[in-house]
Amino acid sequence: MSDPAPAPDLSPAIVLVRPQLGMNIGMAARAMGNFALQSLRLVAPRDGWPNPEAGPPAAGADHVLDGATVHDDVAGALADCALTFATTMRGRDMVKPVVTPREAAAMIRDAAARGIRSGILFGPERSGLTADDLAPVQTIITCPVNPGFGSLNLAQAVLLVGYEWFQSGDPATVPQDDHVPAPHAEVAGLIAHLESALDEAGYFHVPDRTPATRRTLAHMLTRPQFSAQEVRTLRGIVRALAEERKRRTRP
Repeated sequence: MSDPAPAPDLSPAIVLVRPQLGMNIGMAARAMGNFALQSLRLVAPRDGWPNPEAGPPAAGADHVLDGATVHDDVAGALADCALTFATTMRGRDMVKPVVTPREAAAMIRDAAARGIRSGILFGPERSGLTADDLAPVQTIITCPVNPGFGSLNLAQAVLLVGYEWFQSGDPATVPQDDHVPAPHAEVAGLIAHLESALDEAGYFHVPDRTPATRRTLAHMLTRPQFSAQEVRTLRGIVRALAEERKRRTRP
């Protein structure tokens, strides 16, 4: 009789968006190793990947670096994550729930108990995450630090979040909620489908406002945490409306 397959790793994916220095990637990997975080995802690293400068500061966390994956954009990095977070200190033009690292850790543990993977975005060292990066993310993580000096470097931010996740341990109870949010890839597909249909309908007729409108749509469709069935239903609605419009405009 064969041994049962090992349980999938549902520790949160750490997503470094446009990281600039290999040294900082290595230090972030070291912080991940400290707290048993396995999944490192890099979005468009400035100096490419692999980067030899990441090895020494990783201080032995080579397994994290070796398993790192590279993605062209945030959507690709979060494709299998149904619960998504972003770390930022700045106010933005969209209202999203804001939690501390400790609160986020509890949410991630509860999600993992239901088989749901989570992903956490960390922005580039100089500029942080943009409004477009944040638009499809559900929840903001903000560390309670000195408001007069709130800047954290990349590795420090990963360390803080990793520490709280590691300390949170297993949840005392598993939520009695059978609603499983769709993975980010399915929600991103819905957003792209709706944008395409709206574009064909001439909805984006003011070019200067189009980027902000697209971000608002992404925020609106991400916030409810639709299930996979709900995503399929909404895409069916968009498809039906688009086909009806085409039918009416035919000679």
